[in-house]
Amino acid sequence: MNALTPERSLLGAATLDRLMPMHLVIDVDGRIQRAGPTLLKLQPDNVLIGRAFFDAFSVTKPRNIGDFAALQAYTGTRVQLSFRDRSGAELKGVIMPMAGGKELILNLSFGISVFEAVREYKLTAGDFAPTDLTIEMLYLVEAKTAVLEEFRELNQRLQGAKIAAEEQAFTDTLTGLKNRRAMDHVLSRLVTAGTGFSLMHLDLDFFKDVNDTLGHAAGDHVLQAVARVLVDETRAEDTVARVGGDEFVLIINRMTDESRLVSTARRIISKLEIPISFNGAPCKISGSIGITTTDSYDVLDLDRMLADADTALYASKHKGRACHTVFDPNVHARLAATSATG
Repeated sequence: MNALTPERSLLGAATLDRLMPMHLVIDVDGRIQRAGPTLLKLQPDNVLIGRAFFDAFSVTKPRNIGDFAALQAYTGTRVQLSFRDRSGAELKGVIMPMAGGKELILNLSFGISVFEAVREYKLTAGDFAPTDLTIEMLYLVEAKTAVLEEFRELNQRLQGAKIAAEEQAFTDTLTGLKNRRAMDHVLSRLVTAGTGFSLMHLDLDFFKDVNDTLGHAAGDHVLQAVARVLVDETRAEDTVARVGGDEFVLIINRMTDESRLVSTARRIISKLEIPISFNGAPCKISGSIGITTTDSYDVLDLDRMLADADTALYASKHKGRACHTVFDPNVHARLAATSATG
């Protein structure tokens, strides 16, 4: 039933399939006698051959085509149709009479929906007539896709390099902690968001003695060990920054409760008093901490807050080291004056 006789067409079946891979041959009873290979590919689960044309397709333009006679009336005219089961793309075509005038041939194409059809049905150049400009468009689309993919990969590499560079710019290379630049960035973000937080300013006690007696390699080893302690004793949402040789600032996010802050400070100080071994030699240090919170300020000023944490740190040093001090605005002036004269 799928073969064409010479009476039906002046073209052989293979030639017809190659030149018009989306054609339909419709007999006088309105049944599909032949369908091109690409059209069959669009309906792999439905049998088209022998089926009534109007059972398989719905003519959407012109709208008054509903039988074979109406189709004949529109020979030479562009029509638009779709599958009745609503699968596949909208199709466009032209109706022409076959040799002898007893049958109609409908040559179809995808129109502007070709790109969606190519993706959905995995169509290739072999599914289109060799002279179809769609082939050229497909090559252009493939070339464009390849270029866009190259741009996408390049952009990903650039983004990765940018992130790595930004991370490096915000990281202390010795300890892996955040640096002062990162601290400033985090503090600015918290102030903008109106988030409550606390600062702990930590300075190591007796660190100079380690450098002087065991050398800078030992000092670097101690700083790295201290960094691990600080990370272990804080939460993932907190920020630990090395802001000087042996100075660290801890930004405790969304925590201003003094009892919890004091508990954290005590744990840190206790851990830092455990000697750190370097090449078999014990490195003995401790830590002094100054604490302040956003609750202490009616109007938040980061410079003042950092200065107050530093003042509280100086008070801890003055008390004998290896301790913590929560900033008290009532004694701020006296401590600041003592620090200036010391």
